[in-house]
Parts: sequence; structure tokens; C-alpha cells
Amino acid sequence: MIIPWQTLEPDTLLRLIEQFVLMEGTDYGEQESSLADKVESVKTQLRQGTAVIVYSELHESVNIVPTDRFDSSKTETP
Repeated sequence: MIIPWQTLEPDTLLRLIEQFVLMEGTDYGEQESSLADKVESVKTQLRQGTAVIVYSELHESVNIVPTDRFDSSKTETP
């Protein structure tokens, strides 16, 4: 299930993005980016619709995924 980022409290959204950035082994290129820059990059992707927040009822987890890798047919129906 997709969770619209706009429905989350700002502090909750920030903590979710920080957790995602810190646990992902995301490659940001040759130059290392600060946590703040990485968080802002993810916020931008959410605003632009190139990433979505997905809740898995099966796994009881939340993740942020690029929209081009999100397969809605693999998510549970409410």
C-alpha cells in the first residue's frame, strides 16, 4: 500500500527518510553527500513522484522505493 508522503507529520517523514538513508547502501556518486543532502534528495524524489513510501502489511514494514521499481501487483490489498 502506498502511503502519500503528504499525510505524514513532518517529523515522522523526516525520521522515516533518515532511517531509509542510513540503512540503504545507496550510491550517491564519487563525492560523498552529507546526511542532510541525502535526506533532501529523497524528499525531492517524493515530491516529484519518482519515489513512493510503501507499507507492507505482510512484513509490517515501511520502505521508500523508486516508482519505476514499484510493482503494485505485488502489494497486499486492504
